[in-house]
Amino acid sequence: MAPLEVLVLSNPAAPHVRALDALRDSANFTIGKDPDLLAEAAPRADVILNAVFTGDLLRIAFPLAGAVKWVHSLSAGVEPILFPELIHSQVPLTNGRGVFRRSLGEWTIAAALYFAKEFRRAIAQQEGSLWRQFDIDELYGRTLGIVGYGEIGRSAAELAKPFGMRVIAVRRRTSLSEADPLLDRVYPPEGLRELLRESDYIAIAAPHTPETRGMIGAAEFAIMKPNAVLINVGRGPVVVESALIAALSDHRIRGAALDVFDQEPLPPGHPFWGMPNVLISPHCADHTVGWLELAMNRFVENFRRFVSGQPLEYLVDKQAGY
Repeated sequence: MAPLEVLVLSNPAAPHVRALDALRDSANFTIGKDPDLLAEAAPRADVILNAVFTGDLLRIAFPLAGAVKWVHSLSAGVEPILFPELIHSQVPLTNGRGVFRRSLGEWTIAAALYFAKEFRRAIAQQEGSLWRQFDIDELYGRTLGIVGYGEIGRSAAELAKPFGMRVIAVRRRTSLSEADPLLDRVYPPEGLRELLRESDYIAIAAPHTPETRGMIGAAEFAIMKPNAVLINVGRGPVVVESALIAALSDHRIRGAALDVFDQEPLPPGHPFWGMPNVLISPHCADHTVGWLELAMNRFVENFRRFVSGQPLEYLVDKQAGY
């Protein structure tokens, strides 16, 4: 079998690209970001690897790639690359879903502990050499509500259970989780408000789709518990940012831990920067040591399946958006 032609949208000097060396016997790689290079290489590409976290280069290459049989996104989030030509094509799309599930699950529990144990207050007192005792909360017996029960959501549930937390979730296909031993209850999307009423900690792990955009807004914040903490490790636009700022400013909820935002980088002067009841992470809760290499290894594994005729893993439902 002749080597496959693989077009890699990436800086060719990026260290994680070296993971492709394991496939040199079965593939010829064209690696670059220059539009002229992409236009020249795309027509002969059997596979396109989008190894950047935007969709601009893929929008150039894909319409020219008449022979392409598979597209892979290094990122788990695919909304930047779901343009009409790709959505409506028969070309399968796979992604990096699940590569960072453990890290994001850990960050979710770390954020819950940050608020439960009043770490901001402890650090401030330490910096001021102040000895002032205060009460803290336990996670034991508290309810973690997970909005979007995929790989990340389930990882958070796995870690929440040893703390003695009650775990509930909302997901589109409840039948996939009805027998899940980690869940005390699973709701369909119509049950979102019931989940919000019950939850002490609310983990947003949903993808950004037309259906999820703005799903947590003023009406949703109004029914949350006063001690509720919102933890967003999904996508920024799932939460209406202005409504969250209002809820935090008026102390309608206890706080928020945010790894994702409407605008990234978060601009100087944004209200979140100065809010003492907000924990900010600059969209790096999944940046464990070697995270790009881990994502590239996902492609390498799937490429070997592709070459051997096995079904591809981590297929994206292009119509659903994840």
